[in-house]
This record gives sequence, structure tokens and C-alpha cells, in this order.
Amino acid sequence: MPFATIDGQPLHYLDQGHGPVVVLGSSYLWDQSMWAPQIEALSKHYRVIVPELWGHGRSGRLPEGMNSLDDLSRQTLALMDLLEIDCFNLVGLSVGGMWGARLALAAPERVQSLVLMDTYVGVEPEPTRLYYFSLFDKIEASGAIPEPLLDIIVPIFFRPDIDPQSALYQQFRATLAALPTERLKDSIVPLGRIIFGRDDILPRLPGLDARRTLVMCGDQDKPRPPSEALEMAELIGCEHVLIPQAGHISNLENPEFVTEALLKFLKRMH
Repeated sequence: MPFATIDGQPLHYLDQGHGPVVVLGSSYLWDQSMWAPQIEALSKHYRVIVPELWGHGRSGRLPEGMNSLDDLSRQTLALMDLLEIDCFNLVGLSVGGMWGARLALAAPERVQSLVLMDTYVGVEPEPTRLYYFSLFDKIEASGAIPEPLLDIIVPIFFRPDIDPQSALYQQFRATLAALPTERLKDSIVPLGRIIFGRDDILPRLPGLDARRTLVMCGDQDKPRPPSEALEMAELIGCEHVLIPQAGHISNLENPEFVTEALLKFLKRMH
């Protein structure tokens, strides 16, 4: 898979399939493999591009001077420019939706459709912001994600009744446990502070094209509850879909439902 130099750092991305372009924006702490079921299905009809977040997968470290989700939006547009892609569809989950909404507002002529999944573009509620920042302080101090913190962080991403011995759960836990100190300190923790210290763009949501926007959310998403998804959908005036039997990484907990919903939506757009 190829790399592009953006803001002086190597950005790793997947580029698979042919047809109209679909960009998949990943969740914090996950690499492009989180989209495996959707990549397989969508790439039969579309050109699927999945950039990996800084410090995630094989992407380089967080570029110097980055301090906002607007930077992630701008960097994704820079990747599209390098690939000579004028227009694309954008599906963003979690932080992928946070910067995805900003990109759609900044360059509406380039975003043909937008799917916001398990995400929220308002400010992080103060209690959770302080809580997440305290976790970042602990990770930074220890240079690792120790066992007690893994027991706290990993369950956040899944529905409450997931089997902790399942491959999905265990693989994610092992990935976090193996993150090297340098990557945690240079990229993962500072990016986390950017994500959870974000500014509020809820008032700008009515500026999105409601006919070309879809909001989706796992019915058991804990960090980004369905109430937040409904709030955004009402501000945009767009369709809203609840994903059954799914937590935060809804596309992996109920891949068939999500993939079918995305294919149906994209078909309408093209």
C-alpha cells in the first residue's frame, strides 16, 4: 500500500478498486484494517481509499504544529489533490466523522456525499474530556497502556455484551498493548488531546447538504450515544439510521447491516 508525504510526514493509505471514490475515515486507535468488511464489499463497485491516522498503522508521526481537527481535514484534501481526485464520497467513523464534517463544510463542491458514523462534532462533554485527558496523562507517564488501562479503554469501543474472548476484542487489546512508547508520546496521546479538546461545529451543521448526508450510530454506542447522532441528524435535516447490536465500532460489530446501508446510500448518490 502506498504512502504520500503530507506536512512533511509519510501518510499511509489503502487504495483499492475502481469507480467513484469512497474515502473511509477511521476511528482513533484503529488502523485501516477496521474497515476490512466494507473495503471488500465496496471495492467491487467503487475506488476505496483509507488514509491511516498519524501514528496509526504504518503512517508516520503527528506532523509538527498540528493542533486542530481542521488539520486532518486539510491533510485529507491534500491527499486527494496528490491523487488528482476532484470529487469523492466520505464515510467517517468517530474521529473520521469529526474531521469529515469539517471537510464537507470547507469543500462542499468536492464531497459528493457524507456519512457520519458513531461520531459527534460538538465539544466533548466536560466530565468525559477531563476523564480522557487523565488517561492520556497516565499513558504519557508510563510510556505504555498498562493492563489496568487496557481494561478501561478496550470495552469503550464495543457493545456491553461482547464476548471479551472474541477475536475482535482480543486483537484490539493486543494491538493497544503493543504500541511503542515513542509512538504513544509523539502521536497517539497528542492526537487524542486534539480529538477530545475539539471545538464545537454543531452550529455549522445546517450548512451540510441534507439530501447527501446520512448519520448512523450503533444502538449500544457508549462514547458516542445515539442521542448525539439524533441531535446532529436533526440539525442537518438528514436521514438517521440506528445500527442494531453494535457499539462504537459498529461497522465491525454488525458489518452486514452497515455494509448494506452504505451500498444502498452510495447507489442513491450515483
